[in-house]
Amino acid sequence: MQTSVTFKNLDPSETLKSYVTDKLNRFDRLLENPAEANVVLSVEKFRHIAEINIAGDRLNINGKEETADMYSAIDMVLDKLEKQIKKGKQKIRERRVGFKAKKFVLEPETNPPEEDNERQVRVKNIEYKPMDVEEAVLQMDLMNDNFLVFTNARSDRVNVLYRRKDGHYGLIQPST
Repeated sequence: MQTSVTFKNLDPSETLKSYVTDKLNRFDRLLENPAEANVVLSVEKFRHIAEINIAGDRLNINGKEETADMYSAIDMVLDKLEKQIKKGKQKIRERRVGFKAKKFVLEPETNPPEEDNERQVRVKNIEYKPMDVEEAVLQMDLMNDNFLVFTNARSDRVNVLYRRKDGHYGLIQPST
């Protein structure tokens, strides 16, 4: 982790700088991508203030603590930041898995849905035969379905012909 340490109203100390850097390096295991940390250590009268901003890995996290001892302020703000990083990573994970986490039930076409809170996926087995696009359009005119799956006789690939809302047809074909 790239760390920059700034001292305000405090003599720059290499021990404080190395202490903060070592503590921030443990966050590398929590963050997948490189991150930048800006640390501001300051003293105002008897208060020791540690403020840390971490930017990176789709997270922007800020923390600030003030105590009577600089080392305890650093430890407290790092604990805060660790909680925020874990919480942010969990949100990202939930968003990413959100679609997969929903419960889907594969049911044959004849079974009605049992519960309203489950999404039903209706499975329909079809047989598709080789034909031209023009022949598929003629088949669609005869059928009352909104789409037709067929093998294109010219390209030997599976195509889908569908009826658009404006009454015309659309063709979905794989790219070469």
